[in-house]
Amino acid sequence: MPSAEIITIGTEILLGEIVDTNTRHIARTLRDVGIDLYRTVTIGDNVGRIADAIRHSMDRAEIVITTGGLGPTVDDPTREAVARAAGKQLEFREDLWQDVRATIGRYGRRPTENQRRQAHVPEGSLVIRNPVGTAPAFIVETGPGALIALPGVPGEMELLLHESVVPYLQRRFELRNVIKVRLLHTAGQGEGAIDEQIGDLETLTNPTVGLAAHNGVVDIRVAAKAETEAEAEKMIANVETEVRSRLGDIVFGVDEDNLHAVTLAAVGVRSWALTIATFGIPETVLSGMAPVVRLQELRMGSLAERLGAMKHEIGSAALLGVAAYESEMALEIAVLTPAGENNLRLTYGGHPRNLPRWALNTGLNMLRLLAQTTR
Repeated sequence: MPSAEIITIGTEILLGEIVDTNTRHIARTLRDVGIDLYRTVTIGDNVGRIADAIRHSMDRAEIVITTGGLGPTVDDPTREAVARAAGKQLEFREDLWQDVRATIGRYGRRPTENQRRQAHVPEGSLVIRNPVGTAPAFIVETGPGALIALPGVPGEMELLLHESVVPYLQRRFELRNVIKVRLLHTAGQGEGAIDEQIGDLETLTNPTVGLAAHNGVVDIRVAAKAETEAEAEKMIANVETEVRSRLGDIVFGVDEDNLHAVTLAAVGVRSWALTIATFGIPETVLSGMAPVVRLQELRMGSLAERLGAMKHEIGSAALLGVAAYESEMALEIAVLTPAGENNLRLTYGGHPRNLPRWALNTGLNMLRLLAQTTR
């Protein structure tokens, strides 16, 4: 099975001006067709550094994919860097220049002279025409390997990747395997406690199992490699069944599920009208939440009492109270429902900025469990 590396090019990414989404998309695409991704790197707009990065990647991997730096301006150096790394000269392609002229002409404009740069590619390249932009992509075959240069505009990159690059890779490297991944989302236990219960599964080689913690939620990643998608899905299902049997109801969802949506669904099954009351939780954390009441001047230990008074005032069947006390590095949760009540106070040892999210996820999970286990 071939290995791959991704090189993202752009000083604007290094400076934090834009977020690199291309690497994630390419990585997932390579994973799905059974290609092992070993390394990703971001390089600024410097010909020498890009060429060095490409050479190092070519030494380690059969497939090297760059994204970005194919525009018409002086700070779009990828063509020259690829040619330098591959030991080739740039050549002008009249057919590509006509493509550039036609694309720009659709906007009622004439191309400027600097846009001729986009008609230059390393000699002998396999050209991938770009129907939605002016920057063609290209492939330089390097003996047993392939160096693939894609534009940085996400929409253009994704189209060329799926319509041209993936079919090329499947033919060139006779790809017959697929890699499938499933995320199991858990809440209510920490990463260490989960590791104690499924640590032996984390030593598997295929499927592989790994953990990642996110402020009160722990994801369990199960990845399987097989010749068919059905076989990979079966391998994942077997591990998922074992994980669920060991962890029980702390597993709340898979893949795109999130704790807020799953909790609201559980409350909805019970036909409970829900109000969430918060203290010390910023608006950014509460985005998209159910009706929220912001509590004022709350002291530690008074949340359940405040919710009890609110219940008579607003008439909601279910109330979730979440308070984050940054000065005490503590949180308080109170849940009132027709099926019962629950209260919790905890201290917090992480970074203060993560306290509100951790508190909210803890409260949502308490409400979810109460709604799901009392039907």
